[in-house]
Amino acid sequence: MERGSNRLSVHRDEEMKHELQGLLRSGRPTRVEEWHDPEPIADDDPPVAGGPVTPGSDRGSVAAVRLDLARHLGRTSFPAGPRELSGVLRAQYAPDALVEALEPLPGGARYANVQELAEAVVRFAESGAEAPEERAPDA
Repeated sequence: MERGSNRLSVHRDEEMKHELQGLLRSGRPTRVEEWHDPEPIADDDPPVAGGPVTPGSDRGSVAAVRLDLARHLGRTSFPAGPRELSGVLRAQYAPDALVEALEPLPGGARYANVQELAEAVVRFAESGAEAPEERAPDA
């Protein structure tokens, strides 16, 4: 039995699910009256907080990229190369922009943690050139 603090009754919750069912299935508004439809996003709207971080954008700082990578990569993912890590990101359904940021990194590089990976991704995005080879892990 669920004992959460829910403002809505079970009946109202089911009613709301029924109202949204057509929208969720079709992927487009299903209302007859145009005034019921939500407004589309305008070009000058500010970015939504917590959205995907794109390396190389104004939100693409090392800390922001590291946080977004850490949401999808666990400690057990490291040490690894960019190909292995992009596979893990795809398996975790990470945003495409984040997965694509790992593709141009050198294949022979190994990253010990999220911090090293984020620094390499941001460095590559800012320079636009080939990322330098990372240091070899201590054996």
